[in-house]
Amino acid sequence: MAKKIVSDLELKDKTVLVRADFNVPMKDGEITNDNRIVQALPTIKYIIEQGGKVVLFSHLGKVKEESDKESLTLAPVAKDLSDKLEKDVQFVPTTRGEQLESAIKALEAGDVLLVENTRFEDLDGKKESKNDPELGEYWASLGDVFVNDAFGTAHREHASNVGIAKHLETAAGYLMDKEIQYIGGVVESPDKPVVAILGGAKVSDKIGVIQNLLQIADKVLIGGGMAYTFLKAQGKEIGQSLLEEDKIDFAKDLLDQYSDQIVLPVDCKVAKEFSNDAEITVVSTDEIPADQEAMDVGPETVDLFKEQLQGAHTVVWNGPMGVFEFSNFAKGTIGVCEAIAELKDANTIIGGGDSAAAAISLGYEDDFSHISTGGGASLEYLEGKDLPGIDSISEK
Repeated sequence: MAKKIVSDLELKDKTVLVRADFNVPMKDGEITNDNRIVQALPTIKYIIEQGGKVVLFSHLGKVKEESDKESLTLAPVAKDLSDKLEKDVQFVPTTRGEQLESAIKALEAGDVLLVENTRFEDLDGKKESKNDPELGEYWASLGDVFVNDAFGTAHREHASNVGIAKHLETAAGYLMDKEIQYIGGVVESPDKPVVAILGGAKVSDKIGVIQNLLQIADKVLIGGGMAYTFLKAQGKEIGQSLLEEDKIDFAKDLLDQYSDQIVLPVDCKVAKEFSNDAEITVVSTDEIPADQEAMDVGPETVDLFKEQLQGAHTVVWNGPMGVFEFSNFAKGTIGVCEAIAELKDANTIIGGGDSAAAAISLGYEDDFSHISTGGGASLEYLEGKDLPGIDSISEK
């Protein structure tokens, strides 16, 4: 069954509770990347246009002690949102009580209100994060319908998503719906052939993803630090490169079972020290020096991966190809990003995290079919897991 989306709801004059994902990076009270706010705008604007009263909930960071409140307030988000919507967004600096209730009761059609960081409730027994039933019921009592547009927390069972949904008719916002169509589409009914590209530091972070995608994808291209555990499993010497000793047997089993599907780097950039200024040598993966560490895939690997992408109808990418934060070791990630962006007839999806940040920072945002806003949620969805935030949305 398909899930309800915001356009399936009657919104005129209704108080519409919206779980958004405003967990944005901040520095000295300033938002350093507003992508998640931008992605929430279509749903908010639609509710305003339909004459609904918008009450927004979101978390920001992890609130562990009282002193965290000052740096993790959502006040800067309210200001940014006001600018983007070109209308006043009322900020209520509390998560419950008379001040919040009165402000919501006073809302008129088209008004927007942002509730303080839901994780302020975690200071009293992790009520938000542990889905305290009383808190979910209380928040639900403040509105008429609920729209969940926070895919970034869909893998978590919190009071502000699953807790509210238990008591109200619930629909997906436009962003959540897009994530279900694209990321969910890869897992459930992808357009073949499918090529998956996996990177990042550790095999252990992506065991479930690798196993599930090998059931779905025609090819799985593996780069980043995790590739060297696979190369070690092939019997190659990897020098000082990243290695998870306890995952060598796992990698060997996969290589034995899926040798035709798994594609590994054929060359890499190595250096003697973990530094952007280190002297770089490009070597074959058969010839990694004992005293050096692989920091990025090499140009031949980028060409090999490009070749493997040709003819793909669905491409999903998660994880950089090297130490992307060092500009001298970012070329592998850039090369893969460009190769995917050039595929005009394919459904191209980035599964959140560092690869999403890379594509956006490199200016390729508009060249992908979909860039996920959820790192952990994307990974769990790609593993084939049920996500509580999605499961709790009403069926059409």
